Formats: sequence, structure tokens, C-alpha cells
Amino acid sequence: MTARLSLYRKAEQELYKLDRSVKAQFYDFCHVFRNTPDLPGLRKKKLKGDSRIHSARVNQSYRALLTPTGVDADGTENWLVLAVRHRKDVYEELQVAVNRVTGEIEFVDLAVVGESALRRAGITLTPTEPEPVPQPATSPAPTQETELPATAPSLLAAYDSDQLRELGVADQLIELALAVTDSAELDQLLEGAPLLSKDILYGLAAGMDLDEVRKEITAPVELGQEPDLDDFASALARTKVTTVDDAVRAAIEEGDFRAWKVFLHPTQERIVHRHYNGPARVSGGPGTGKTIVALHRVKHLTEQLPDGRNKPILLTTFTKNLTTDLRLRLASLVEPDLLARVEIAHIDQLAARVLGENTAPGRGKQRVADHVALGEMSQLLAELGEGRWEAEFMVEEWEQVILGQSVPTRSDYFKARRAGRGRALTRPERNHIWKLIEQFTARLDKLGVETWGQAAERAARYEIERAAKIQKRRDYRDEIGSKDLIHRDDSSGMRYLNYRYRHIVVDEAQDLRPAHWKMLRAMADPDEPNDLFIAGDTHQRIYDHQVSLGALGINIRGRASRLTLSYRTTREILAEALRVVEPKNSNSKVAYDDLDDGTDTLAGYRSVLHGPTPSLTAYDSWDSELAGLAATLKAWREELSTNKNGAPRDPSGRIAVCVADRDMVSQTRYYLETKADISTAELTKDGPKGEGEVHVGTMHRFKGLEYQRLAIVGASNGIIPRASIDRYRTEDPPRHEREQRKARSLLFVATTRARDALNISWHGDPSPYLVTT
Repeated sequence: MTARLSLYRKAEQELYKLDRSVKAQFYDFCHVFRNTPDLPGLRKKKLKGDSRIHSARVNQSYRALLTPTGVDADGTENWLVLAVRHRKDVYEELQVAVNRVTGEIEFVDLAVVGESALRRAGITLTPTEPEPVPQPATSPAPTQETELPATAPSLLAAYDSDQLRELGVADQLIELALAVTDSAELDQLLEGAPLLSKDILYGLAAGMDLDEVRKEITAPVELGQEPDLDDFASALARTKVTTVDDAVRAAIEEGDFRAWKVFLHPTQERIVHRHYNGPARVSGGPGTGKTIVALHRVKHLTEQLPDGRNKPILLTTFTKNLTTDLRLRLASLVEPDLLARVEIAHIDQLAARVLGENTAPGRGKQRVADHVALGEMSQLLAELGEGRWEAEFMVEEWEQVILGQSVPTRSDYFKARRAGRGRALTRPERNHIWKLIEQFTARLDKLGVETWGQAAERAARYEIERAAKIQKRRDYRDEIGSKDLIHRDDSSGMRYLNYRYRHIVVDEAQDLRPAHWKMLRAMADPDEPNDLFIAGDTHQRIYDHQVSLGALGINIRGRASRLTLSYRTTREILAEALRVVEPKNSNSKVAYDDLDDGTDTLAGYRSVLHGPTPSLTAYDSWDSELAGLAATLKAWREELSTNKNGAPRDPSGRIAVCVADRDMVSQTRYYLETKADISTAELTKDGPKGEGEVHVGTMHRFKGLEYQRLAIVGASNGIIPRASIDRYRTEDPPRHEREQRKARSLLFVATTRARDALNISWHGDPSPYLVTT
């Protein structure tokens, strides 16, 4: 009789941590087991606590824990390897079951649970192979049994066992979870817990209520029908496993087993593989895997494509450097022949391509950055002696209202929505602003330049016109049938006119302009399923592009998902970051939109990772702050220069410094290079410029990046936020609120770029967004 072996996720994680020699011996064990599963030398035996779990010998010290999952028609036995560990860590009380919510196989590992929690729950672990205990020379004196000391209230005292069971917590963990008294014990309990149990219990401990947990965690992975808790064969088909065969031998022996296959969290996987009858959106805080979900969504969509050589899938984001990162990461997920069918372009590059197709040679305009337009507006207002309106306000009104809504005439501007733009404007004021903007655009036109906002709006108009032609063709076909359609198409040039893309996937969606969304909407067929997939977080909006997707023809109602578990940032860093965007002071509540006229929240946003508490340090001056920064960077460089085995390691690219503006970038780099002997590389829109070991950049440049250690310097009041916004406090309170929210988002993005350690410093008074006491 032969056997087929599969690996449970936890077993894979354990194998990755073992020595190479043990991995090679495990492969030999798998080879023997597949051919002769009942070989006496394997010493296979059932655990007393759960007879469905068998222990088998890998070598003298290590054991494989397996469970049978059924027999094929040809007599082949199917076995699932649940864990691989030292024999002293194998206990009779380990259990395997089918989860009543997901229908997947779950292995409950009590070997890592803290002793105090086990004692309170009345559980004693029995080793399957106890170590011999030396007998004392004389009998010890009898001891009195002591009572357990009084304990603090349960961390989850507000919940009962029925509620946890209904949410999907594994039965074996429920009483233990209700006995936990602090977060440290919860961490220990959940270290070896199934993913769903871990997410639920961490969510409740993080403050999510039952309805939120049910909606955000349980519902996305729910099977939809009551599973047979004894049918392991069906449960195995629903469980993410890796088949052990000759193809993985090299990966095991080379020590890169975990990288052999990329696993998605079950919640993420359901989002990736779901069929949507229209646009869909996934949101979540930094590090929750939105980009990973977007990339896997592209992979999933490519695998559904019919044969062909065209590029029917678009993957886009806001900036060039993020596009480069997406291209590299997607290449590691998607086979080359399928990757060739994906168009990867940042949103302005896409708009420029549309304009190139619709502009005669030599008639195009040079595109300039927003600060150039701001300078031209300032000069115009100065020449006219116009002191009523500021240049920044005028450019924003033009970009967000007039261009954002494609307002063609003054009468249309009188009726245009100005949500989030501050105080209301009277009709005479709008009339005056319209005249000024007409002079401003004429000025740009005379210079032969246009902003990227103008380019996006023009590109959107071209695409909307193209979509209208496609729809007109369809309406004509439906009206008269197709018998003379070819003749009509040939005469009108519409025979080969189709939507550009079948599927569009957008990352960092919160930063796109309204015109970008109109362009994208027109590029994919709105009547086809899975047309738009949108990933973003408005808490990370660092550009002032307010949009309402519904108003732009993109309806995501009923097709929105939220991720709440951070895989990048430690719990300590996360707590500091959340204080920036969600201050506890009730007078400072900050509202963030959900891209669809609603509000977004980070409720339940949490991490299972631990690390040092972020350091917050005050200095008397900018020079002393830079000196403190240099000392911190040198200490970090020393710590990162060797790995755990003592071997040398290059720390370059693992450490970064984040500042508020370009001047501070120059000052910081100069100090570190000339006075501290620390080489630096500046973060630009194209990535790091230079080979320096420490990356230095503005907060805007850190979008989408992560570093093991990060220092934020110059986090002073008047810098974050800028002192210049104070004048809006009384002049224009809505704008003051908007500027504050944008500054908070910048600092939030910066703090969440740190993976292991975060230092924040300032000179003078600290930023009001920091909690320093």
C-alpha cells in the first residue's frame, strides 16, 4: 500500500526554521512513508488524546505528526503532516478537527500555551515520550498542595463560549481564551493557533465588537453550509496544503521552503478569488496586505483569460516608483506568458498614452508639475493686484472642482458640487473665480504647457468619447441585428473598436484624481463582471484628491471588503501610528471618507508582531537632533551588520530617515555625510538615488516602502503640520480641517513604514499629533 503526503501550513512554517540536515531527513522520511506507510521503523503510533493524530519517527530526535484524510479508489492512503518538532514537544493532548465555520482542517497546538493559562483551564500536558527522571537517593518530604494565586479578570470577560464558538474559534481553545488575563498570555496562546481563531481573538482583544468581528473576519471565510465535522477528506479539499513530492526536494534542502509557494491569508484568498458583478474595493490599514491582494487578483484574472496575445488586464497605481515595485513583485507570482498579457503603467503614464494617440505630431504640450502651475497662478494674481484669493486656493479649486468634474462653462460652475472645499462661495464669487481661471489657463496655453491634472481631464474626455462610440455601436447592433453591421463598421472605422481592458486593478486608489477615475471607468466595459478591482486606504491619502466613486459611475456598494490584520508593523509601532490618525481626545476626532460618500475606519486594525516601543525624543535644536540621529543610525548599523549566526551582513537599504520637506533632506544628508561618516542615498520618484547605506527622503517618497529601522526627524510643531495652515483656523475652518487631516496622513504613512524599530524626534515643541507624555 502506498500513501500521498500533504503539508499543513504550520508544518511548513516549522520546517523552514529547522536545520538543513533535519529538512533533508524529513524528505527521506516522506519518501519512505509514501512507499511503505506501515513500515515498523517509522514507529507510527496514535496519540492518546486524539486517536486521529499519529506520531512517526523522522530521526532520533524529531517526530512528524500526521492525520489520515481518506483513501483513494486505487487504495492510496492520504495523510496530512500537521507538524514537525522535537520529540520532547509532542504531547498526548494535541488535537485536530474540522472548523465548523470554514470547514477546513485545524490543528490545535497546546505545546506553546503558557503554563499559567493551562493551569487555570485545568489542562495538564503529557509528553508522548517523557524524559527519564532521576530518582532521588532519599524520599522527599511530603509537600502541601498550594492554591493558585488570585488572578486578574479575564481579558475577554465580556464574551462567553457560545459566542466564540459561533464566530469560529476552535473548540479546544475556547476555555483557554476565556481564562487569559493579559495580552502576553494571549500572544502565547495564539502562537500556534489556527488562523481564524487567531484573527477572532486578536480582533476582540483589540476592541472590535461581535458584529464587527462577524462581518470583517468570520463572514469572508464562512463556508456557507454546515460542514461534516467527521469528513476529513472533504475538509482537506478546503484546506490550503502543499503536496510533498520530488518537486520540492531541492527547496527543502536549500532552506528556502517557505518561499516555495506564496500563501494568502484565508480572508485575503476569498477576496482574490471572488466573482464580482461590478467594481469591487478592498481597504485596510498599512501592512494588511492590500497590495498583495491586488497582485494575486491580477494573477487570478490572468489564469481565467482565454488564449490570446493581447493585454486585456491593466495594473495601475499613482506613482512611477510604485509601478516599478508592482512589476517586480508580480513577476515573482505570474508565469512569463501570462505576465506578458498584463499592462503595468502608472496612472499619468496611461493618461499620456491616451493623449499621444489623440494628438497630432508636434501639437502636444509639455506637462509640468503642480508647483509650476502654482507659481504661474501666484504671478498672475500679483500682476492683477488680486489679494482676495490665494494662489493655492485657486489652483485647488481649478484642479478639484473644475477639472475634477469636467466643468465646461461658467453656468455649469455655478452648479458644481464643492464638497470638502471649505466655505461656500456666492454666485458673484464663483463668477470672479471663473474669470481668473480663464486667464490662468490661457496663460498656460500660451506657454505651451499643461498640468498633469489637465492631462488627466483631457485623457478622460477622449476615453469617454471612445466608450460612447462603442456603446452606440452596440445599441445599433441590438436595434437592427448584425447582418449589415460589418458594412457600417467598415465605413465608419468602428469595426475593431472595443474597450481597452477587460479587467483593471488599481493600487493606492486613495490618491487618484477624479479625472483618473473617469478615464479608468471608460476603459473597461461597465456591463461585464470583474471590471474594476480597487485597493486603497484613505487614512493614507497624502494628496488632496477627494473623490466619490459613485458620483463618477463606479458603484462598489455591496462589494467592499476590509482587511484588519497588519503583517508588517509591530503592535508597538502600530499603537503609535494609530494615535496620529485616531486621537483619543474626543475634541480631536478625525473623519476619513471611504471613497464613496461614507466614512472609513481602522476599527480592529491590529498586529500579531511584537518589537521595541518606539522612541520619542526631544532636542533643543536642529543640530543637536541631527547629532542624536547620527548616534542612533550608527547603533542600528552595528546591530544589523551581523545576522543571528554571527556572519557579516550588509545593512544597506535596511535603515531610512524620513523628513518633512526637500530642504530637510539636503540638510540631513549633508550632516550625515560630512560630520558622521554615514553614506546616504536620496529617495526619489524613481527610487533610491545612489549607493548610500541609509535612505533619506520626504514623507511623500516613503509611500509603499518599508524598512527594518526608521527614524523620523524634525517632527516639530510648525513643521508637521506647517505653521502656514494656522491662518485657516478662523478664515476657513473646513480647509483647516482638511489640511490637518492631510498632515496626519503623511505622518501616519511615515510611522507605518517601520517594520521592527521606530524613532521619532523633534526640536522645540513636538507635533501636536504625537502623544509625548
